[in-house]
Amino acid sequence: MKQSEQLATMHRHAKGLQLAKAIGQTHTYSILCGRQVNARHLRSTEVNYAYFFCTLHSRSDLLFGLIIPLYNTKVASLNSAIGYYARVQGVNHLLDAFLQKTQCDCQVVNLGAGLDTSFWRLKAENTLPKKYFEVDFPMIVARKIHHIKAKSQLSKPLIETHSSDSLLLDGHSLDSDRYCIIGADLRDISSLEEKLRKFQINTELPTLFVSECVLVYMNPEQSYRLVHWAADTFHTAMFINYEQVNMADRFGQIMIENLQRRQCNLAGVDVCQSLDSQKERFLSTGWESVNALDMMTVYSLLPQDDMSRIERLEFLDEKELLQQLLQHYSICWAVKDALSLGISQIGF
Repeated sequence: MKQSEQLATMHRHAKGLQLAKAIGQTHTYSILCGRQVNARHLRSTEVNYAYFFCTLHSRSDLLFGLIIPLYNTKVASLNSAIGYYARVQGVNHLLDAFLQKTQCDCQVVNLGAGLDTSFWRLKAENTLPKKYFEVDFPMIVARKIHHIKAKSQLSKPLIETHSSDSLLLDGHSLDSDRYCIIGADLRDISSLEEKLRKFQINTELPTLFVSECVLVYMNPEQSYRLVHWAADTFHTAMFINYEQVNMADRFGQIMIENLQRRQCNLAGVDVCQSLDSQKERFLSTGWESVNALDMMTVYSLLPQDDMSRIERLEFLDEKELLQQLLQHYSICWAVKDALSLGISQIGF
């Protein structure tokens, strides 16, 4: 795997962390990752601010690690932690709205899922879709399957929603009635579709695609093919994409230069020039309507009592830097609503 792909994978690992902290699933995620760390120790050593921030939000005393060694994963500031929080809350808001509009008579496909724990959250909240699919590189899928098999707290919810005594699994896939994880390369559409169909994806069912910091690691032609396939294959669907935006300005260029110094190539950065360029990717590939907001706007639309509490956790003295950071990430969501379910009305 190329270094840029490894960094993309690391980014997706972090999604599980970010999701867990925002919805209180730290226990589930600690089981998935197989590591717990005392929050007081973490704060005193200032190893990873975002991890500590997560526990404060979730009211949990237990902390969890990523597959990446915990003490090598550092977050620079409260600004980054707030950015993670806004990201998770924003994506969850759209995900939950889709489930509500479809009354859970739908399926979810998480593209580049990493160690995301959404399935377990939705199971606990009794809001599971008909089936929840996850796709990532085979290496990542194999590791997640290992943890699911090894931890009854993770495997039990799958078995509880499965009609037979055993789950269908091999080294790079696991399938149950309500949950499926597949090892695949998103750049290979024919192989991706073949594997999804093998595990009974239903193209007639309303389908939500979720992609967080994934398309930016594909070149524009590859990401266009992926979103076009989704629009062409599913008549009623929604696609949520979270990634960078406004990358042509000075702040964006600094972000790119920092990544290049780590030999990480954002192959799809040309699509990240503006909200309009983000929307155009979907409008030009068969989606009926598209909306996009930068994360500063999303942050301003989240419950303000919660925002004020978070900002009081530690003195936030660089609000201008926070604003710059949030203005360089966005959520874009595209819709096709052949069944007239009202999913085009979903927003903030």
